[in-house]
Amino acid sequence: MASAAAVLESLAVPRPRPTIIAASAPWTATAPVSTSLCRRRMGLFPEFRGLGFAPRRPRVLSASNVAISKGLRRGSVVCEAQRATIEVPEVTKSTWQSLVMECATPVLVEFWAPWCGPCRMIHPIVGNLSKVYDGKLKCLSLNTDENQDIATEYGIRSIPTILIFKNGEKKDTVIGAVPESTLITCIEKFIEK
Repeated sequence: MASAAAVLESLAVPRPRPTIIAASAPWTATAPVSTSLCRRRMGLFPEFRGLGFAPRRPRVLSASNVAISKGLRRGSVVCEAQRATIEVPEVTKSTWQSLVMECATPVLVEFWAPWCGPCRMIHPIVGNLSKVYDGKLKCLSLNTDENQDIATEYGIRSIPTILIFKNGEKKDTVIGAVPESTLITCIEKFIEK
């Protein structure tokens, strides 16, 4: 256990705080575990980019849960990479004709809904593909809750479903949260090189 603490100590880079007295001893890579607790209290752990702190929503507590809730933490660490994903433009019933049917390049349309977990998994993949195939493929998303008539017209029975259109004609369908390699294989058939 002590060797693991030494390894972790060597990875931690202290960041000075204005409240620390300059005469304090410098931290070494072989500091004992007790100094790591001291560092935590003094705020000397490194700042991690890509992680953030998200406060939890307050819950309604009953009298029996009050004692238990005092030991719970009030927030959680979240990955901020989710916020850095590329936004895929929305298509609606009013813009369907101009953005999908009359488009000169192939179009990938992601049929999704906000409550769908697998849709949230595949959405960043579609965003990444829109960046990779910029100029060769247009990627759009369609909310099936708000545009049920288009989903019905194309026989969408489960989400996420991805349709690929070329020259206003449906060419391929991918159903479910699939890996990026599966989507690339489908897209490559319709991209002109």
